[in-house]
Amino acid sequence: MHLHDTQNQKDDRQLSIDRVGVKNLRYPIEIRDRPPGAGKDEALSSQSTVALIQLTVDLPHHFKGTHMSRFVEVLNSHGSILHVLNIRDILEQLLVKLDSEQAHVDFEFPFFIKKAAPVTQATALIDYNVCFKATLTKKNREARAAFDFVVTVVVPVTTLCPCSKAISQSGAHNQRGQVTFSVRCARTMWIEEMIRLVEDSASCELYTLLKRPDEKFVTEHAYENPVFVEDLVRNIAQRAEANSNILWYRIEAENFESIHNHNAYALIEKKGARPHS
Repeated sequence: MHLHDTQNQKDDRQLSIDRVGVKNLRYPIEIRDRPPGAGKDEALSSQSTVALIQLTVDLPHHFKGTHMSRFVEVLNSHGSILHVLNIRDILEQLLVKLDSEQAHVDFEFPFFIKKAAPVTQATALIDYNVCFKATLTKKNREARAAFDFVVTVVVPVTTLCPCSKAISQSGAHNQRGQVTFSVRCARTMWIEEMIRLVEDSASCELYTLLKRPDEKFVTEHAYENPVFVEDLVRNIAQRAEANSNILWYRIEAENFESIHNHNAYALIEKKGARPHS
């Protein structure tokens, strides 16, 4: 039986579409954890999680529509194990199957780390939001396709106000903040490395489980390390600049102010380091 292919019909409006595809597709994936010490000979562990996935391509002006089912077919062909090395393969398949010049994939997922409290060493899981964004652009016969890969982590932190500490006879206002840290790297960078870089730049990191000795420690540690939102993004940028693996970064920090009904915000972005082959 012949079924009419409406998507392949000609469109006369002369308007190409930058991105078209599927969004908010939930899919089980496995993400590799950084092993203790991260030595070359250590076995890699992994964790299972669920990603919100977006797969898109460009659509030339002469096509009426794209073939939505092919996006899911490409994803399913790679099974349930995702690693950064698979992402380029997915993009290459999308370019071929959908006859496009540019393909994009986004994987957004919760990532869990078992963290020990600073004094009692009581352990509990804490979650971080992570996003992989990748783009592959088809080149001419003489050049390779341009591949761009950005990793983003969203890290909650504690910040304590330096001004409040300086002007107060005792105490200082502090709050939970959120850092969105994106990087392009020369080689793979562990998610845990990115999180640690951010947490080391704040007044104090967050924990899921704290006993009284731990609570005393984090309170005093934050008090001894006050940072404005401006300090926070600069601290992270300084550490990123010192890491030769990081080619580009974008840092956003937002403090959920405890004494205001608004938030404090700062952003630093390194210019350059565009997509590479």
